[in-house]
Formats: sequence, structure tokens, C-alpha cells
Amino acid sequence: MRPPMKKINYNVRDKVEVCSREEGFVGSYYNATIVSCLEKQKYVVRYKNLLLDDGSGPLTETIYSRELRPLPPRVRNPHEFHLNQKVDVFDNDGWWLGEIASEKICSDNCYYYKVYFNTTFETIYYSLDRIRVHHEWRYGEWILEA
Repeated sequence: MRPPMKKINYNVRDKVEVCSREEGFVGSYYNATIVSCLEKQKYVVRYKNLLLDDGSGPLTETIYSRELRPLPPRVRNPHEFHLNQKVDVFDNDGWWLGEIASEKICSDNCYYYKVYFNTTFETIYYSLDRIRVHHEWRYGEWILEA
């Protein structure tokens, strides 16, 4: 039996991540800030990296609480990842779940890892500064998977 889900009440100015439900973006997360708290567990968020169609400013959207999660814990200076380790990669303005598919590679004084994405069957190289340790948000708590 799974533990009961903890209800999270967000406040204005809280930093969050929003789970995309759009086709082609499912499972990706985008940084946002709560700008308004509405009734029935709905919130208005302003995205950090997503812009309005005309590019005139940040995109603002109304979101249900089930599509939000707090920012994951930061792991200080992760210099090493191991093969098949789950990671989040920052690409296309959001965070995407992948797996480390190579040893660390040094090129032009920068470190890279090859990351495999099982949703698209792609393998892409990313610099270390675009990769973070993956945590799962389950039942209202962050879990670090080994």
C-alpha cells in the first residue's frame, strides 16, 4: 500500500517546475514562479524560459497543482555520473529525463556525457553544466534513486 499523497499548498513567489502535458513534451519540466493562487488547487505560473508566441515576455499559464512540483534538491557540484544513471538534462528550455550512456569525455576543456532518452530513442552529448542528478517526486517527497 502506498503512502497517502501529501497536499502541497504553494504560495505566491514560490519557485516550481511544471510538467508538460503537450504532445512531444510529455515528461519534461519547466521552471516557473507562482504569481497567483486560485481556488480548487489551481495556480497561475510565470515561466522562466518559455515566452509568449510573439516573444514579448514570459509565458503565463493557469495550472492544476498536480502538474506542479517544488524545485528538486540541488546536489552540489556533481562531477561524476555513472553508466545508466538517471539524470535530468536541460534542453529546449526545460528539464528532460535521460540516462548516462558514456563515460565522461573531455573536449575543449569542457566535460561531456552522452545521454540516452528512452522516450525518443535518441543519444545526445551534453556538457556537465546542463546535467543534474535526477530525483523522483513521489507522494509529496523527493526521492533520490540509486
